[in-house]
Amino acid sequence: MTDAPPTADGKGLARSAGALAGLRVIDLTRVLGGPYCTMVLSDHGAEVIKLEPPQGDEVRDWGPPFDEAGDASYFVGVNRNKRSVGLDLSKPAGKDVLLRLLEGADVLIENFKPGSMEKWGLGYDAVLKSRFPRLVHCRVSGFGGTGPLGGFPGYDAVLQAMVGLMSINGTETSGPTRLGNPIVDIATGLFSTIAILMALQERERSGLGQYCDMTLHDCGMALLHPHAANYFLSGKRPKATGNPHPNLAPYSKFKTKTCEIFVAAGNDPAFRKFCDFLGMPEMAQDPRFATNGARVTNRDALTEVLERRFAEEDGHDLTRRMLAAGLPAGPVLHVDEAMAAEHTAHRAMVTELGGYVGLGTPIKLSRTPGGTRAAPPRFAEHTEAVLSARGFSAEELKALRASGVLVDQRRR
Repeated sequence: MTDAPPTADGKGLARSAGALAGLRVIDLTRVLGGPYCTMVLSDHGAEVIKLEPPQGDEVRDWGPPFDEAGDASYFVGVNRNKRSVGLDLSKPAGKDVLLRLLEGADVLIENFKPGSMEKWGLGYDAVLKSRFPRLVHCRVSGFGGTGPLGGFPGYDAVLQAMVGLMSINGTETSGPTRLGNPIVDIATGLFSTIAILMALQERERSGLGQYCDMTLHDCGMALLHPHAANYFLSGKRPKATGNPHPNLAPYSKFKTKTCEIFVAAGNDPAFRKFCDFLGMPEMAQDPRFATNGARVTNRDALTEVLERRFAEEDGHDLTRRMLAAGLPAGPVLHVDEAMAAEHTAHRAMVTELGGYVGLGTPIKLSRTPGGTRAAPPRFAEHTEAVLSARGFSAEELKALRASGVLVDQRRR
């Protein structure tokens, strides 16, 4: 991949070199949190070299569905724009290859078990900090390397359970429920992106890189608003409320004649406007509903009144009219419906390049727009090109292949 944007036709493609053009990232991560982070960076021009172990990134197998080359959607969804090199880091020569690639690199990101890099003689404090003083080293782990849970493995759903997210999702009758998407992994990827960019910004002043210690535990816990804030102030254990907001009403899902809708009246003036829109101004004067606190207390009664009012409405038409009136509302769409929506296309939130289709970048920059630059790589697709560009000779590449350091076919 070069700094030039793609010239092929498609949708949601990068139309500039990107805000991060010239940034070089060595990516040792697998699965989701780390790869999500490096995809965000690559969308905006960073050169991301994905070093895969001999078995490859295991999420290549997390299907079905699979693409025509046998890679699972889970991999395809978070690895566009990257260049793949198959490298066996368990061999001393593999570590030498990594160290050569780190010369001139800006960022190293990895999600090995804490202590692994140190055991391999690649620890930040002992080796990388002095050898590559400008390097930003980001480690993504479950719990960090120290403390009561330090070094233990972490997975999204387990962390959802452990940090309290499951306890506030679902209903009182369903019990704690896992969120439908891997929110902790994705949040960790986003927070890691922020951490890396902060470290790079600080490097402009100090000239030095630093170590970013990112954990699923911390990033998952950081998502507990407003439930943690409610607990800190009230001392009461938050409980699952299902679709309704714990602090606001009406702020929930309702049935209509044609579909379910979500309505969000975030304050008392908005509720009065909402009542006027529905032709029910008297409801705003009802003592049970006149203030947000009263509406939260009398949530069930309010829901009953609103669902009677909505029973003969076309939900799609109603919510469009509400939006036009400045009232936040929308139909509850399935994923396929959301992907096909007109506004999704307008915002370039489905991207296509050749046979690749994915979610577009939500980060829209005016002078340096980012987006898709290349389809997700096949395993070891770019080994020759990447290493040759970094000064490896044909003889060196041949010897590294012969010794099993460079791997062209996945070992399953």
